[in-house]
Order: sequence, then C-alpha cells, then structure tokens
Amino acid sequence: MAISGLILAQVDRYLSGPQLARLAAIEPGARPYYRALAQAVRSLILDGRLPVRVRLPAERHLAAALGVSRTTVTAAYDRLREQGYLESRQGSGSWTALPDAGSLGTDNPWIAAADDGLLPLHSAAPMATPALPAAIADASERYPRYALGTGYDPVGIAPLRRAIAARYTARGLATRPEQILVTAGAQHAIHLLTTALLSPGEAMLLESPTYPHAIDAARLRGARIVPVGIPDDGWHLDLLVSAMRQSSPRLAYLIPDFQNPTGHLMDAATRAGLVGAARRHDTTLVLDETWSELAIDEVPEVASPAAFDTDGRVIGVGSASKLWWGGLRVGWIRATAALVRRLAVLRGTVDIAGPVFEQLVVTRLFQDMEETRAERRRSLAASRAALVAGLAERMPDWDFTVPAGGGSLWVRLPGPFGASLADAAARHGVRLAPGSWFGVDGALESFLRLPFTQPPRVLAEAVARIAEAREARPHGARPARPLTPVL
Repeated sequence: MAISGLILAQVDRYLSGPQLARLAAIEPGARPYYRALAQAVRSLILDGRLPVRVRLPAERHLAAALGVSRTTVTAAYDRLREQGYLESRQGSGSWTALPDAGSLGTDNPWIAAADDGLLPLHSAAPMATPALPAAIADASERYPRYALGTGYDPVGIAPLRRAIAARYTARGLATRPEQILVTAGAQHAIHLLTTALLSPGEAMLLESPTYPHAIDAARLRGARIVPVGIPDDGWHLDLLVSAMRQSSPRLAYLIPDFQNPTGHLMDAATRAGLVGAARRHDTTLVLDETWSELAIDEVPEVASPAAFDTDGRVIGVGSASKLWWGGLRVGWIRATAALVRRLAVLRGTVDIAGPVFEQLVVTRLFQDMEETRAERRRSLAASRAALVAGLAERMPDWDFTVPAGGGSLWVRLPGPFGASLADAAARHGVRLAPGSWFGVDGALESFLRLPFTQPPRVLAEAVARIAEAREARPHGARPARPLTPVL
C-alpha cells in the first residue's frame, strides 16, 4: 500500500502486520527489540509517514510478520501507549496518536533530532499543538481548488487575511483584511519592515534585552541601534521617551505582550504614553505580538498599543509559531492598507508569495483558537511549575520573576558567568541561551534565558544537567551563536 494512500484515507484506516513490518524496517540485531520497534513506529508517526488514527495490526499478526514473540510486540505497544503514541480500546484494537506535550520524555526524538541530541533550551519555541493534524486534513481537502489559479498572492490568501483581521477585531482593534499582509513568520515581517521603513544610518530603538533576530535585522540594514534597558519591574516610560527625544529613531521595535525574554506585560498607561511619544518624535512603532495569545495566569485585559494610534504609526507583527507551530512558517503584519500594498511590492523582490497549503492550515487553526489557547495554558503552566520547582531546589541562589505568560524565565545569575555556563552545559547535554545573546552590545552576562516550552520531564532533566554543569563549568569561555534560530 502506498504511503500517500494512507494519508488520504479518511475512515477505517488500518495496516496489516506485513505492511507495518515493512515500514518499520528494524535492523535484525537491534536490542532490546521491543524498544527499537516502539521507536520505529513513533518515528513513522512523527515524520508523517504513519498518520494518526490508523489502526495497527493485532499483536499476534505483527509478531508473526516480524518473526518475534508476541510478548515483544506487547511490550512495544505498551511503551507506545505509555508515551501517548497509541490509543487502545478493548475489543476494538489500537490506533496511532500524537501525545499531549506534557507526556513526552527526554527520549522524544523531536527533541534529540532538533539539536544533535542536546536538550534545546536555547529555543523557546513549543512543539506543535494537538490541533495540527486535523487542520492539515482540512487544508488537504481545500487545497486542490487553489490549483486552478497561479498560487501567487503576495499579500496572502483571502481566507487567512479575513481570519487574522477578525481576531484583531475580536480583541478590540477593528481591522480590515486589507490591513493584513501574510509573511513567512515574524522574522520575515521584521526584515520587510526594516527594509521598507529604515534607511542605513537612521536610528532604530530596541529594548535590552530583546529578540536577537531583531538586532540582526537592524544591523543588516545598517541602522544606528538605540538600546533602552528594561528594569526588573518592566518598562519605564520616561526612559523610552528620553531615548526617543534624544535620538529621534525612525523605528522602534518593542514586545509589549510577555516580552521575549523577560516575560513582562506592558500596562495600559505605558502603552498609551509610548504611542503618544512616538507621535511627538515621529517614530514608527513595530510591535511584536508573537506571544500575545499566551497568557498563563489571569491578567488584566490591556488594549493593543494600536488602539491609541491616530495616524497609522503603530504596526503589529504576529506569528503562528508560538501558539500553533513554528514549522508552519506563517506570520503577518497589521498596518495601514497603503503600507500593506507597499510591502507586497517589496516582498515580490524576495519570495513573491507564501505557500498556499500552510496558509490554509493556519486559516483552519484560527477556528479553534480558544481551545488551543486553553491547551497551551495548561501545558505551559505545568512546564513552568516544573522549571521553577527545579531551579528552587537545585539553584536557590538564582533570581527570577515568574511571568504571567509567554514562554521563558529571565534568570539573574549570582555572577557574570552566563557564557561559561552555557559552554559547560553543552558538554552535559543541554543547549542554553546566555543573556549576552539578547543584548545589543554583548552585555547581560549575568543573565540566562530558560524557556518552559519543553515538557516537564525534559525540564527536570535539563535542570539536573545544568546543576552538574555549574559545578564543572570552565571560566572565561564564550559559546558561539547557534546555527539554529534563537526563538
């Protein structure tokens, strides 16, 4: 049976013993065999070759096809059930499944494959939402009708632009689809905006610490970077206003919602004051809203800074990566309709348009927004609690404020050893992001960003390894920036 046939089947999908044996392709000498079998099936599910909700062969049939004992297959199925990759009902059989993120352990192949076996605590990107498979199936049904056109739409497909605009409107910011440009992620959006609105040598205001790739975008454009520090209690409006008055930045990039990496949430008064200062000093605000949907605790509702905008100088940047999955590579810009048209022309010189299929997937995911937010709240709360508890037990002298949302802790170390600790942690199997990566001038050596987007068991293991690395760390080492993005 062809693999594509499995993917397209909608009901009563199943595999025979010989079919699964052929797909698994286990080395004859693999030991223990039950674990190798479980890992092979799990890999088939994770890379899409074996879809979810496919009925697997009975244990005795698979055992006969593999030439092993039924006990071996039973042990493999038990392991898959324990890890969440198999669901069973007595008398009806067993079906493939995707586990809830909280049930995954440190042997999760996604984690190992993502970064050469090191636990990827340099990245705050979460794993895919459980809603993704259903959205992919829905997009598959709608995809063929788009083949009747050229497939090129520089502003994004109409259904997705409507869905994004409707979400802004539901959150209290009236938005038309004409104000939305779909991009290949938030980072793509930032590059488009800096290219369109910033000339070499002009000033660009950035928070410190901030998203590292925003620093990269400013430098790539040849901007004069104006950093503004974020104290432990969040933004100080007078510091932002002073920086605008003294440097006259053409652009200012800020993250008001669960700021990356500090997790701060900007209050309404600061948002209003920020927009007012931008108007007085002729600064365009680029506000990264990538984490805006990921409140974990109950927080006061605060309006988007764009609600205080009267002359189109507040631009929003959003992304599907943190709420749903980074692999979709779908983001967006909310701006005036005139700027959207201008950006679409500029975008045509780079990549013409985004892939239609992924846009269809995200369009479907918007329909289940609240369910996904609830699932993320639950999983992130469990992971945050595990990380906080682990640090309190193993590193009680590390200082941090637990954020009400977002995906990471911004940890103050008892000394300027973030770089040497990251170097030592890599030798203990953990990739870390030292604070210096988030600073404009390489400062912040006394800080470390620790994400809580991995499952609790992974974080518990990571904290144990970091504690070991702390005792063994060399002095003076500075880790190189990773080849993979710092998200």
